[in-house]
Amino acid sequence: MSDLLDKGGVRRAFSRAARRYDEVAALQREMGQRMLERLDLVSLQPTTVLDLGAGTGVATVALEKRYPRAQVVALDFAFPMLQETRRRGGFFHKPRCLCADLEQLPLTDASVDLVYSNAAIQWCNDLHTVFTELQRVLKPGGLLMFTTFGPDTLKELRAAWSEADGYAHVSRFLDMHDVGDALMRAEFSDPVMDVDRMTLTYDAVEDLMRELKILGAHNVANGRQRTLTGKGRMLAMKSSYERFRSNGLLPASYEVVYGHAWAPLQRRQPGVAHVALEQIGRRPV
Repeated sequence: MSDLLDKGGVRRAFSRAARRYDEVAALQREMGQRMLERLDLVSLQPTTVLDLGAGTGVATVALEKRYPRAQVVALDFAFPMLQETRRRGGFFHKPRCLCADLEQLPLTDASVDLVYSNAAIQWCNDLHTVFTELQRVLKPGGLLMFTTFGPDTLKELRAAWSEADGYAHVSRFLDMHDVGDALMRAEFSDPVMDVDRMTLTYDAVEDLMRELKILGAHNVANGRQRTLTGKGRMLAMKSSYERFRSNGLLPASYEVVYGHAWAPLQRRQPGVAHVALEQIGRRPV
């Protein structure tokens, strides 16, 4: 499918972005900080924490400080990102790191108390597979807390490109309700979803595109244009984007989706049907 991500391209993009990622990741840091603050509302003392899609390890270090007795593991599929995470730990402390794909976790069943994932799950192709994997590795009663982006993210850039040509220039993002449905299908308990809307501003659209490239977050959909964008189409996109200018600046909208859910206390056994008592009726005579 054209909207599927080129996972190899995603890995290469974030690998190249690792050294400069923190220069332009203000939004991602703010999202992560707000999610850390939400942990204040949760009664949980984990012994094992997984920072899923850890990037340069900002949250990894914060989670280690929050839970000093826990084993915190940073997982990312871009090895250079994990190298930055190790550097962040300093000379005397090197965070535990694991290079792996979040759609195929090399972890044992029921081995994690808390999965923290900031702005990572949108880089997968099968959300059901991801949530099924996370439900598998979480201990019964374990917590999944995550952020991702909703479909209104970069809506101005998407609209401007749609008028310039027919190619996908902005990655697709799932609706909050679709994410919640995926949690339910993976049999998570008590899922809670909410949305926050943030806007960044730029002097020129080139500044936004340069920032996305440095982040490694530029388009990597299989349906993207594989050749250089012509000067005419680029000018058409820039002209179209200008209609969004307000107070002298160009906006870039972000729909930030927050979610959390709990692993069930009792796991279903393969091939075994579970029926609630109230659903069992009296057998007719």
